[in-house]
Amino acid sequence: MGERPKNEFPAATLHGSILLEVWRKCCCRFNGSVANLTEEEARKLATEREEVVPVFPNGKKQLHTTRSWDFMHFSENARRLIFEGNVIVGMLDTGIWPDSKSFSDESFGPPPQKRNGTCQESSNFTCNNKIIGARYYRADGQFIPHDVASPLDTEGHGSHTASSAAGDIVQGARLLGLGLGDTRGGVPGAHLAVYKICWSDGCYDSDILAAFDDAIADDVDIISLLVGGFFAINLEDSIAIGSFHAMKNDIMTSNSAGNSGPLYASTSSVAPWALSVAAGTLDRKSAIKYNRVMVRFISFCMWGISIKTFDTENNTYPFIYAGDAGLIGTDASYCDDGTLDKNKVEGKIVLCDAISIGTGPAVAGALGMVMQNLGFDDVAFSFILPASYMSNGSAVFSYVKSTENPTAKIFKSDPEVDVISVFVVSFSSRGPNIITPDILKPDTTGPGLDMLAAWSEATTVTGFPGDTRVVPCNIISGTSMSCPHASGAAAYIKSFYPTWSPAAIKSALMTTDQSDDEFSYGAGHINLANATNPGLVYDAGEIDCIKFLCGQGYNDTKLKVVARK
Repeated sequence: MGERPKNEFPAATLHGSILLEVWRKCCCRFNGSVANLTEEEARKLATEREEVVPVFPNGKKQLHTTRSWDFMHFSENARRLIFEGNVIVGMLDTGIWPDSKSFSDESFGPPPQKRNGTCQESSNFTCNNKIIGARYYRADGQFIPHDVASPLDTEGHGSHTASSAAGDIVQGARLLGLGLGDTRGGVPGAHLAVYKICWSDGCYDSDILAAFDDAIADDVDIISLLVGGFFAINLEDSIAIGSFHAMKNDIMTSNSAGNSGPLYASTSSVAPWALSVAAGTLDRKSAIKYNRVMVRFISFCMWGISIKTFDTENNTYPFIYAGDAGLIGTDASYCDDGTLDKNKVEGKIVLCDAISIGTGPAVAGALGMVMQNLGFDDVAFSFILPASYMSNGSAVFSYVKSTENPTAKIFKSDPEVDVISVFVVSFSSRGPNIITPDILKPDTTGPGLDMLAAWSEATTVTGFPGDTRVVPCNIISGTSMSCPHASGAAAYIKSFYPTWSPAAIKSALMTTDQSDDEFSYGAGHINLANATNPGLVYDAGEIDCIKFLCGQGYNDTKLKVVARK
C-alpha cells in the first residue's frame, strides 16, 4: 500500500490487529499501516491525528470455485482484436501455478509497454510473458507452515480463477477422466498480474487494500476479486474502499457475490461501483454434468451426488450405519473425526447423517461413505474417499437398519447430459441489496457450478490430509467460479473499447444479458455475444458515486473513509 508509516505506539496488550488507513495529500491512491494497538490507542489515533482518516479492525475475508464460454454465446472462434494483447487482468486470490498449460507464454509477445508490475520471483516461482506480474502480501508476517511465502498457489483456487478469466486454450483437459474438453479463459490473449492475498487461514483486509493499491499503480485493466464476507455490513470495508479507488482510476472491479444463499438479502458485495456476480448453472440441454453417482444396494439402486474419481465399480463392500459404529461415549452418526470405532468400520462403507469431507471414516479405515443431505442438491463436492450424498436418505437408512448383511457399491461419477433449464445455484447469495435496496445486487450472473479449470499441483483435489490425487485441472463450484467469467467478459469488452469507464463496461454486461432469467438474480446471465454492441451504455464516474454516498447520509467524516475527500 505504498510507503507504510511505522507504528508510533509501543507494544501493548493485543486487543486485535488494527488496520490504519492514512490518506496522504501527495499520494494519488491510498496509504495505510497495520499495527497492534489497544482499543484506547486506536481511539486516540483516530480522533487526535488529523492525517488519520479511519481506524478499523483488520478483519478477515473468505474465498467464495469447459463449456461455460460457449454457454455465454462466446465461441472459441469469436471475433478478437489485436488489442486483447494489451489487456492486463489483475487477479486477487491465492496466487497462481505458473507451470500450468493455461499460463504458458508460448505464443505471447512481450508485456504491454504500460506494464508497471513487479514479479516477486523465488526459487519456486518465475513470471513469463503471460504472467507479467506477481506479488504476495502478509502484513502480520505470520506464515502458517502449509503456506509458501511467494506468489505460488498452494491452494488451487487462484489458479482455477485465473484460468477461467484469462487462461490460454488447453485441449484435452479433464479431472481424472471427468469433464473431458478444452478449457479457456474469456481473454486467452490477455496478460495476468497476480496478487496473492489469501492464505490457508483466510484473506486479511490489510492485504486486500495493499493489493488494490499495487494493482492500481500497475495499471491493470480489470481487477478480479474472489473474496468477501458472509453478509454486507456497510460500504466502508476493504473491498468497497479498494474498488472505489480502482474506479477512480478507470479500473473495473469484478467481485463474487458470496456463497451464503439461498438466504434472502445475503449478497456480500453491494458497492454500486463494483460488479457483483452471482453463480448459475450452464444450459444443461447440451452440457455434461459430472456429479451424478449411483449407489447399488442388495435389492435396489439410488442416485446421489458427488464428484467421484475413484475406480471402485467392481467392488461391493459391507455397509454399516455410523451411529452403530461409534466409540463408547460418542455420537458417531455424523462421522465426526475421532468418533468411529475402527474395529467396526474398517473395510466397509459407512452411512453418515451429515456431509463431511470424509476424514473421520477414512482414518477409521472405511472404504467409502454415503451421506444423508437435506440441502444443496444441485452442487457436488469432492471427497477424500469414494462417496455420495442423497437429499432423501430415509430409504437407505431403512435398508441398512433392517437388512441382516447390508452391502453397497459406489460407482464413478456419471457424465450425463441433463435437460434441466438454467437456474441460480442454491449456494449463490441472493438480493436484494441490504444496504441500498433500490440498487440491484447482485448485478449479473455467470456460470459457477461444476467448473473445470486449472489447478495447483502443490496441493491435491481436496487439499485435505489423506488425499493423494495431484491434478493439473479440478472441478469446483462457487461464486468464485462465476466471478472470473464476468472478469474475462469485462476484459474482452475493454479490448474493444479501451477508453470505456468501469460503469460503461458494467452497463454493457447488464443490459445485454440473457432475457429468460429472473430479476431477483441480477440482470441475468451474461450474454457476451451482444455485450460489445450494447447500443446504449449508462455511464457514471467518481462524482456520481460521491453524490450517491451523500444521498445515503454520509457526512464529511464518513465520506472521507471511502472517497478520501
